[in-house]
Amino acid sequence: QVQLVESGGGLVQAGGSLRLSCAASGRTFSRNSMAWFRQAPGKERQFVAGIGGSGTNTYYLASVKGRFTISRDNAKNTMYLQMNSLKPEDTAVYYCAADLDVGVLSPGFGNYDAWGQGTQVTVSS
Repeated sequence: QVQLVESGGGLVQAGGSLRLSCAASGRTFSRNSMAWFRQAPGKERQFVAGIGGSGTNTYYLASVKGRFTISRDNAKNTMYLQMNSLKPEDTAVYYCAADLDVGVLSPGFGNYDAWGQGTQVTVSS
């Protein structure tokens, strides 16, 4: 059974940093794209960043590019999101997701089959 577990969320002041982790289990994901999404209260779930199976290809939401860095360690079956220069508008529940099919990295919500339970990130002004 595939399981994704996020950790690392919390409360931080604007300008601060957090590092999210997503530990995967149940199978290896070294050939699968993975991504981070976020959902703020009253808003739709939004793609934040994605990474291909090898870690070479990455893709970011325009508003986080240059501030967030996605990475993965396939030996540990773990994905990360380093978030720097955080802003209040980054406040949301952050979810990790995996595309269980081997395909092209995509920001589309429907491409991802496995989801974590989410971790809260709150940025105070």
